[in-house]
Parts: sequence; C-alpha cells; structure tokens
Amino acid sequence: MSEQLPESFHPVAADESFSFSCHPGVPCFTECCRQLDLALTPYDVLRLKNHLKLHSGVFLEKYVIIAWEEGQIFPTCYLTMVDDGRESCVFVEKKGCSVYQDRPSACRSYPVGRGMRRRKNGETEELFVLVREPHCRGFEETPTQTPLQYFADQELEPYNQANDALLPLLQHRQIRQGFRPDRSQLDQFILALYNLDMFRQEMADGRIKMNRPLNALELQALAGDDEQLLLLGIRWLLQEFFGA
Repeated sequence: MSEQLPESFHPVAADESFSFSCHPGVPCFTECCRQLDLALTPYDVLRLKNHLKLHSGVFLEKYVIIAWEEGQIFPTCYLTMVDDGRESCVFVEKKGCSVYQDRPSACRSYPVGRGMRRRKNGETEELFVLVREPHCRGFEETPTQTPLQYFADQELEPYNQANDALLPLLQHRQIRQGFRPDRSQLDQFILALYNLDMFRQEMADGRIKMNRPLNALELQALAGDDEQLLLLGIRWLLQEFFGA
C-alpha cells in the first residue's frame, strides 16, 4: 500500500496515536486552505448549500467547477478558488473558515485521509493515512489522538456515512467489467448527487421515477429531507445505470 501512495502520505492504523492540532495560534494557520484542488463530495455540497441558504443549482454555478476527463468514470466537482495568486479557498478569511460549521469532509479530516475499499466478498475495509506536508506545523502541537478519535472530534460521522453510501455506485461490479457512463448518464450523476433541489423538483413533477413505489423515507425526502434525498438519488442512479 505505501508504495502506491504519494511521498507525503503515511499509512496509520485506526488505533495508532499521533500528535496534531490546528488553531489560530499555529504559525501555518489557513495555509492548508490555499493552493489546493478541493474535491467536493455530494454531502459536502448538501451541507454547504444549506449553510449558505442557496438552491443547489445556484451553489454549483457560483462555487463549483465540474471536471471530467477521458479515462475518468464519473465527473469530479471542485470548489472554486479565489484568483489571488495563491488559489485560496473562496470561504477562507483571515480569522479562519467562514463556513466552519459545515466545512467539507476533506477539511475536517485533514491531516488524516480515509479510504474505503470493497472486497470481493462484499465486505468493506477502512484505511487511514497521515498527510505530512512541509507547510503544516500542526504536528508540532501536543494533543494526541488516534484517527478514530480525531474523526469523532471533527464530527465526521455523517460525512463518512454519506460517502460510504456511494460505494455501491462508485465501485459497482459492472464498472470493473467495463461499464462507462455516456453523456446523458454523466448529467444524471450530477443531477441526482449534486443538484439535489433540481432532482427533487424533477421527481415531484414526475419527470424522474423509480421502478417501484417510494417508501416512507423516500417520501420524506421529497418533502424536504436532503439527506434522505441523497440516498434516493443513489438508488435512482443504481437503477438507471445498472438496473438495480
């Protein structure tokens, strides 16, 4: 595993302790908010657009760059950066993050990286790495914790649950067998996972349908529960892409 990782990535066990803390007193405070490509998960967008009280379509137009290159299976949504010569995050201020309560999962987990791998038997394996970059002085701080303790402190559980719910779609066996989405399916991917408010409207208007009656939680999603709507979007994509 370590041979496949970038030089700054160091594998760490879930119960292995490390020293780290980030706060305004650390000399490098907010340096990790600059010169970065910040990929947003669907749940990141859900939290941010609700924090800003924006329609998801407006949020995507204002704050997101959607990138898809040949060889990529699905598009990647990146947070727009400020053109200030340092590619700073659009939400970073001198005092820190202006959307801290609903900051993206990559920001919450830093400097710990988490990955989930589906085994052939269907079980999942959780992997962790420490990201040690030259600019980061947080490792000089004294607080000690394990990756699991750090994630609990950073309130990552709902983010991880939402991200893990994507695994049946992103790591579907038909992808390993050569499935590649066409242009219309790429649009469906963005609609159902990132443009939730539009997806809800399309379902409510009957332009998008499931091949079965909606259950109580899915009806709740149409009534305004965004977290349930994201799960419904995943199920719809599994239906449309793989006939699941």
